[in-house]
Amino acid sequence: MASRVALLLLLAVICIGFAAAEIPADCCLSVTDKPFPRSKIESYIIQEAGLGCDISATVLITKNGRRLCTPHPSLSRWVKAIIDHMQKTKKGQH
Repeated sequence: MASRVALLLLLAVICIGFAAAEIPADCCLSVTDKPFPRSKIESYIIQEAGLGCDISATVLITKNGRRLCTPHPSLSRWVKAIIDHMQKTKKGQH
């Protein structure tokens, strides 16, 4: 009987480990489509669905370190405008 309990506990630990590994800690699980001032944005990360995350999104990182989950640039004009502006600014600095 003790071996069955130990086996069940081991199986539970393995299942919990797999479940925890399914969702990376830095993925957006939902997005907010509320425009944010580009002057407060320092950088961004494009998140693609199927590459470790469930949804496609854009993570906008503010100058004070906050991470905002916003729509993918292909789905939102204001997000695309921020990214385009950042890319133009970056090219001008080189």
